[in-house]
Amino acid sequence: MLPLLYIVRHGETDWNVEERLQGQAETDINARGREQAARNGVHLARLIEEPGIFDFVSSPSRRTRNTMERIRNRMGLAPDAYRTDPRLKEVHFGDWQGFTYAELEEREPGVTSKRMVDKWHFLPPGREAESYEVMARRVRSWLGELKRPTICVTHGGVVRAIFHLVGGVPVQQASDLEVPQDRILRVEEGRLEWL
Repeated sequence: MLPLLYIVRHGETDWNVEERLQGQAETDINARGREQAARNGVHLARLIEEPGIFDFVSSPSRRTRNTMERIRNRMGLAPDAYRTDPRLKEVHFGDWQGFTYAELEEREPGVTSKRMVDKWHFLPPGREAESYEVMARRVRSWLGELKRPTICVTHGGVVRAIFHLVGGVPVQQASDLEVPQDRILRVEEGRLEWL
């Protein structure tokens, strides 16, 4: 059984607004993203009476680290006293990173249709590209090592993988889930709940 887990998606970035495929590209949270992170920190401060019993872990991406630091600041904790884990990185979109679907279609009509049919198993072009299925393997490894209550800042793809791995949501449904940036996901005793 997993320990209590609170998961926050990184705050909004300009690429989110533009609907660009970020993957593992480095981007920064924007003004709205900074507000989202701060509000999530205030919410967590109200939820958690003993933050000292929690492990704080983030994807190593700049946008997740900045979100974590704002959360910890609002919780009254040292902003940089957390660890990172590369298994929490977003799915790698390979050669598609930095493009919108419209731009990819303009370059090569029909190129994105296969992903729309089966997002979970689709592998974009590019040497480092991953499918959701591949990314979920590293997320499963991370989940398997959790020993204590944890607060995690990660990415939309990782959250979708957790809905499948922990909540049993079918892959087709999990890969299409909306993952808000202004809410907290609580995972407790196998139940997933947006707060």
